[in-house]
Amino acid sequence: SFSRMRLEVGIKLDFKDVLIRPKRSTLASRSQVSLERTLTFKHSGRNWTGVPIMSANMDTTGTFEVAKALAEFKMLTAIHKHYTLKEWDAFMEGGGKDILDYICVSTGTSESDFSKIASLIKKWGVVNICIDVANGYSEHFVEYVRRVRKQYPKHTIFAGNVVTGEMTEELILSGADVVKVGIGPGSVCTTRRLTGVGYPQLSAVIECADAAHGLGGMIVSDGGCVCPGDIAKAFGAGADFVMLGGMMAGHDESGGELTVRENGRKVKLFYGMSSDTAMQKYAGGVAEYRASEGKTVEVEYRGPIADTCKSVMGGLRSACTYIGASSLKEVSKRTTFIQVTQQLNEVFSAPDNKRATPAPAEGGAAPTAEGTPDGLSKRARKA
Repeated sequence: SFSRMRLEVGIKLDFKDVLIRPKRSTLASRSQVSLERTLTFKHSGRNWTGVPIMSANMDTTGTFEVAKALAEFKMLTAIHKHYTLKEWDAFMEGGGKDILDYICVSTGTSESDFSKIASLIKKWGVVNICIDVANGYSEHFVEYVRRVRKQYPKHTIFAGNVVTGEMTEELILSGADVVKVGIGPGSVCTTRRLTGVGYPQLSAVIECADAAHGLGGMIVSDGGCVCPGDIAKAFGAGADFVMLGGMMAGHDESGGELTVRENGRKVKLFYGMSSDTAMQKYAGGVAEYRASEGKTVEVEYRGPIADTCKSVMGGLRSACTYIGASSLKEVSKRTTFIQVTQQLNEVFSAPDNKRATPAPAEGGAAPTAEGTPDGLSKRARKA
């Protein structure tokens, strides 16, 4: 006999498919909401206190400069894996040692990756490891997670990416403290278009969080957020951490040169780490056996990243007041999602902009020049 194709019936949902139902609240002000959480990791046994938002380990968002800025808000940064050991030395000697709780060292699954994290742990005492591959379903990846866990029993391990409950359980049982959830939802990811593989992010978070929490593990929702409301939905769906890429791009601290176009528009490049741009930069080009699974876009210059952090935190606090949650910990318990056919009133939105970002509250990040999600230019250039 031979195995057959299977079809799972039942619609899977994304952030755009739902809204959070408001509930009676005793909170009188956003100032009564605490966004800090104290978490204890299953395998490392370490306690961590902070705002569980992470900047993604892409070379335009996982920079040392972003890490320093986000640490001021007690947020995490997954430092991209392409910094040299000398660049790490300079960062640590320049204050990086003071924010070890708020940085992760990123790694792939090669021998050189393993040697590099060994050097950083031995010399600088890094405590958080982010094992990152595009496809977390390979046995090679699972074996690597086991190897890192065996070598570093007291270190906190983030590992992914996956989108289903059974693989979330596999990674936690193999030594991951936090499983990264998301295949294809990112703003510069083209995996779904190129391969047809993926999973709507809200359903992935709901299902993977349920699996992880049943084993005492955690998840980080990685990708798909284009506004603070999406971050609130990710936490409502059960995410313990939320990782942001596009929302952290285009700032002073983000990677990439600032370019001024003919019309005076200021932009920075933002690209997926499986894009032509990234592979030309770090691997000398796209190998014959693979294809680019990312694109390169111009992101509107957005100023200091602190302004975006304040806007995100303000949106989260407001969401909490709408559902009566006095802390981030309570959000998933107090969340009821409703399926919708429309998110926003778009009467004043550009016709080609389906999810326009509204102007932020006072003190928040400036709206983008073209009003597109994350400030992504409508002239996005395919890598």
